[in-house]
Amino acid sequence: QYVDYIVTDRVVSPVRLEGLYTEKFLYLPHHFFSKGHAVQAEVVPPKMEHVPKESSSAEFRLGVGSPQENACLASNPLGGNDQDEQAVSFVYCNFNKFLKNNPETMRSWIRILQNVPNSILCLLENPTEGIPNLRQFVNDVTAEEGNDDDDHDRDATTSPSNINARIHFLPWEKNPFDHQQRSHSLCNAMLDSHPYNGHTTAQDALYAGVPIVTRSDGDDMASRVTTSSNVILSLEELNAYNGIEEYENIAIRLGNDEEFFRSVRTKLIETCLQTNPMHPYWDVPRYVKNFEKGLVMVWENFLSGEKTDHVEVRDEDGWMEGGTTEEELVRREMKRRVMRKLRRLVVLDEYDKYNDKGEL
Repeated sequence: QYVDYIVTDRVVSPVRLEGLYTEKFLYLPHHFFSKGHAVQAEVVPPKMEHVPKESSSAEFRLGVGSPQENACLASNPLGGNDQDEQAVSFVYCNFNKFLKNNPETMRSWIRILQNVPNSILCLLENPTEGIPNLRQFVNDVTAEEGNDDDDHDRDATTSPSNINARIHFLPWEKNPFDHQQRSHSLCNAMLDSHPYNGHTTAQDALYAGVPIVTRSDGDDMASRVTTSSNVILSLEELNAYNGIEEYENIAIRLGNDEEFFRSVRTKLIETCLQTNPMHPYWDVPRYVKNFEKGLVMVWENFLSGEKTDHVEVRDEDGWMEGGTTEEELVRREMKRRVMRKLRRLVVLDEYDKYNDKGEL
């Protein structure tokens, strides 16, 4: 009764689910979530190829080394005795808080690791106090799934008793830009949380060239955020519309099918690097225009006395025409610099006036 509209999009909040909301929908095109990665100087765009490390023993540096080489910064990523003969094949990541990951999701990640030999899972220490509980859960689940008698039929790294050794935790990174860039060097693919998807962490991963596998069978708004992202980014093959089994199968295919993974990753990075115009998903000036248009539409609807109802902003220019170009970005940056100087001059002028009066 206090909020009239919720900003969303047609995939995240389809009309068929309007009964779950008290608000009316303010639909925006090209995803409802604002993201400024492509226009922030502090954010480094992803590269098609990883810069190789000088040696396997070299210390980790941002932007250097592939996820397999960096192996979630673990000294023994696969938990084996003969490290020289073992190489990490694929790195799955999830950098959400632990509270977003329920037992069903964690069980699915264990099954994914079991079906992708020499793969590892890289998580964030968030919070550190939760790590022992998570490791105990993994031990309990793998103990349920098989006895040691069954392990002789398995490779050492796919044995249930060894799964915990292939799960690693990164320390918290205070600098958000460094954290975002870490994804490029540490993650092959992100396994999304369900029913509470990654939001900011998901955008950070996507702009690092990290594809996200997500479940698309939920009704909650928070469970459909990445589904909408993948639709706009033309990565719908990563959306598991049929639930957890399909989610696992997509993730397993990414880890085992190098050609499939490469095609998906290339397609994602191309959206990040697209210019003239920018890809609509990353075009934040375009987002601002559409958001402003939506606010005007709901305000005019209020002034007219019409009944509050769903409002949809349509991008009349279409997907590829009318987006933000490099020239426009340069103009915007020049305008911002001029405004900063003007504000500084105004402040200095006011300071001089006060000083002359002896009030400072």
